[in-house]
Amino acid sequence: METNAHTTTADASVLNSLPISAAFGATQGSVKIYGALTAAALLAVIAVASTGHVVNPFMWVRAILLPVIAVLLHRLAVSAFEGSRRAFERLRGISAVFPIGIVGVDLIPGVCPWWYAAMQVLCVLPVIRIAFVLRGAALRAAFPKAR
Repeated sequence: METNAHTTTADASVLNSLPISAAFGATQGSVKIYGALTAAALLAVIAVASTGHVVNPFMWVRAILLPVIAVLLHRLAVSAFEGSRRAFERLRGISAVFPIGIVGVDLIPGVCPWWYAAMQVLCVLPVIRIAFVLRGAALRAAFPKAR
């Protein structure tokens, strides 16, 4: 595998092990679930707006952006499990911080209705799973700290 000053890659033989494959499967599955849940949240916002209820701009923007983030997470996961340490570290960071940001903003009074906040919490549960999977022992061995 190729290495340069900006990115490093993990050893291909390490990435083909069974624990790594299981971690990749869990991550990919979580990304798909996240994408499906955020698409459902977007459809819910569309349905609520079409029935004449108030949907604020925050809800529209968030409902549109979160499915787009699913595509980003998918691309990072694929790159990470192809051996990109940079993608792995980015995915680890995003999966740890992203749920906190989503839930934290939803807790601000008056930003969104309770049902929307609950839906957003449900949507980030798969991302929390990704955060735990990426901190497992098998992946720490596959992506040792750069020296």
